[in-house]
Amino acid sequence: MNHSRLTVRVARRRAEAEGIVSFELASLDGSELPAFEAGAHIDVHVPGGLVRQYSLCNCPSERHRYQIAVLRDDTSRGGSAGLHNAVHEGDEIQISAPRNHFSLARGRVRHLLFAGGIGLTPLLCMAEQLSREGAAFSLHYCARSSSRAAFMERITGSPWADSARCHFDDADQAQRIDLDALLADPQPDLHLYVCGPQGFMSAVLDKARLLGWPSDRLHYEYFSAAPAPAANHDEASFDIRLARSGRVVPVSATQTVIQALVAAGVDVPVSCEQGICGTCLTRVLDGEPDHRDLFLSPDEQARNDQFLPCCSRAKSRMLVLDL
Repeated sequence: MNHSRLTVRVARRRAEAEGIVSFELASLDGSELPAFEAGAHIDVHVPGGLVRQYSLCNCPSERHRYQIAVLRDDTSRGGSAGLHNAVHEGDEIQISAPRNHFSLARGRVRHLLFAGGIGLTPLLCMAEQLSREGAAFSLHYCARSSSRAAFMERITGSPWADSARCHFDDADQAQRIDLDALLADPQPDLHLYVCGPQGFMSAVLDKARLLGWPSDRLHYEYFSAAPAPAANHDEASFDIRLARSGRVVPVSATQTVIQALVAAGVDVPVSCEQGICGTCLTRVLDGEPDHRDLFLSPDEQARNDQFLPCCSRAKSRMLVLDL
């Protein structure tokens, strides 16, 4: 990790829904925290040495706190369980300054927000910011049940409550989300944003593309990747050439590019190691990457001028990187 760290205090911890806890983080001396915009996330250094990314879900005008919400996922790699089990009010933890790969489109545009489960967090922040700006938007929040839906009191009590619709899997059919109707008219000034589980995001994005939405008006952020497969000895090995030194680093069938670079003493900032946060994004000068990330859009992947070495590999025998 090359991101500067901040030490903050857990000012408040609260159960928001079944399996979901929010954490309010404040500076140790009461000073303002670094500014952020809707869609931003922070790295959280979890007890036990893990680093995980969580979206900020409070209004960006609030400089006295950061708020995150964490779904306990017993199938995860331990980040959520570490926060649920070991982080309490009054504790001090380390975080990064906010960074944003999921920004709102600017200008005279309208916004259509789709949240699935805990994917609500960045979109809740967007709704707060858009409301303050007087921008036109609607939020559709999908959850398995009302008991699993976080921040319901906040949504229903907000100035923008009339712009929000909730859709629960266990409720009557009339309130189920209708993607065909919502996405049927991709007008030029309308931008779509989606965050949630992969299946939910794929359903929204696939339907939008089928109905003619152009890629530059589809904005999305994955908060987790599918479980990584076990080491595959059938993977092709390849070489990485470091353009600035001419050095060649071999990548074996059972290594990631990051692992090979670290073993060779090459420093590349890395965080999630799942291809979702963009921290390790690296410029490709020559060769063809085998993109396996969830961060770059299909158009960005097709340009083959950058890739994420934490998860992606090479289709060509060599990749030349701007390192």
